[in-house]
Amino acid sequence: MESRLVPEAGYPLTLLAAPSLRPSGAGLLATARDAAKLLWSIPQAIRLIRRVRPDVIFSTGGYIAIPTLIAAWLTRTPSLLWEGNVQAGRSNTLVAPLASHRAVAWRQTAERAPWSGAKTTVTGTPVRELTTDRTTARTARGLSESDQLLLVFGGSQRVRRFETALDGALATLLTGWSVLHVVMEGLPDAERRRASLPAELRDRYLPVAFLGGGEMEGALVSADLMLGRAGASTIAEAAAAGLPAIIVPYPFAGGHQRANAEAAAAAGAVTLINDEELTSERLLAAVADYATPAQRAAAARAATTLAHPDAAMVIAQRLLQLGGRE
Repeated sequence: MESRLVPEAGYPLTLLAAPSLRPSGAGLLATARDAAKLLWSIPQAIRLIRRVRPDVIFSTGGYIAIPTLIAAWLTRTPSLLWEGNVQAGRSNTLVAPLASHRAVAWRQTAERAPWSGAKTTVTGTPVRELTTDRTTARTARGLSESDQLLLVFGGSQRVRRFETALDGALATLLTGWSVLHVVMEGLPDAERRRASLPAELRDRYLPVAFLGGGEMEGALVSADLMLGRAGASTIAEAAAAGLPAIIVPYPFAGGHQRANAEAAAAAGAVTLINDEELTSERLLAAVADYATPAQRAAAARAATTLAHPDAAMVIAQRLLQLGGRE
């Protein structure tokens, strides 16, 4: 995704050879090839640093953080490493001791080594500014004050588990809710799903491929409830919007999403449903728990306790300090 979005935004992009860290069982040849690419990425990163001569390096983690943070350490370039999940990823945990400073989204992360200590700041997750007025946003979508809107959003990927659950639940769900469904490449299937609905319900199901620009902001402030995965940004944006959520952690993310969901559920902000347990019946039961304004308001108050609206500013200030500009 970055290969397209970064150049479109007008920023230069340099790709390193480093591959994603494969799970165990990938095979000896694949493991050796990945290790060689990872090692080759270190001199690549060093050359880039010497050419650009940055004041500070900011890494949001992932496998690319390994050669980048090693190169920053070797060239004595100040660095800030940010971790957005409760359970830090393997790459970030490996290179965290090399970072000049560390930022984490969750208090629970800062309580564990190697993230604990004075070199770590709890910042929360940077989110888009939610400046759109709720009444204006809902009016633009044709929603009245009494209408209930469910936002179904799987992050940057199509989520077939959500679609399967909706297949058996939509006809019942749409009698009390409107559904805005972000389906990514699943739009043709979603349009067929919409066409199969009773005529009087079709206008209450709105599938869209993607919400770009301010459209996602409008959706967040318009919605009364969200069905989503448990990525760091998804939970952070729901919290910033004071939006109750039904969260279904992606089961193949090394436990990262489940830990995020458990922390949010412990705060009372979300309902956690395991991926394999998200059936049509389970979805309808979970939505029913948010059927009244009072039920949604209680969860919304809990969600706001997780919000860090100044996260981007805190990170920016720390980068200025590390880069000697403040």
